[in-house]
Amino acid sequence: MDEMDGLCVRGCTRCPALVESRSQIVNGTGPDDADLVFLGEAPGANEDSEGEPFVGRSGSVLDSALRDVGLARADVRITNCIRCRPAENRDPTKEELANCRGYLETELERVDPELVVTLGKVPSQHLLNRSVAVTKEAGTVEDVRIGERSFRVLISLHPAATLYDRSQEETFAEVIASAADVAGVGDSGSGQSNFGDF
Repeated sequence: MDEMDGLCVRGCTRCPALVESRSQIVNGTGPDDADLVFLGEAPGANEDSEGEPFVGRSGSVLDSALRDVGLARADVRITNCIRCRPAENRDPTKEELANCRGYLETELERVDPELVVTLGKVPSQHLLNRSVAVTKEAGTVEDVRIGERSFRVLISLHPAATLYDRSQEETFAEVIASAADVAGVGDSGSGQSNFGDF
């Protein structure tokens, strides 16, 4: 039977297609009591190879934005909606998201962050359970029931959006600064968020 070992999933076989396409399960990284959790969609090729979320170009963008607000990757927890790489980086299916949901809920309940930042459309829609226009809603904070409790969730662009559209860089930086403000971490400068008081 597959189960979690602390915050890590070991040997899950719930999704045959993902078992086929992964080389390993990619669990979240970072402190198990982090104030900030960043949630992506699924591991890509680099993540599948290295066994860590957000280690490619997108990870570099995220690391840089964190540094700008006085945070390091080691200060935050980074995880994904699903822990296995879908073939050819396709979006995870609803069934795959559902199969991994319990692991995510357990991880969030155990970490108990001040804020969960959803990086892109898939994680935003997965947690908020509604259609999300990420570019318009970036910076929005909502209280969301996840598992047995409520969490504050902040919608963010995916870091890769800044690689394809440089005009999104400022928005992404503002959202990361807002996340640090809301969670009360880093040195982003209290009260400078453009996204209201939460």
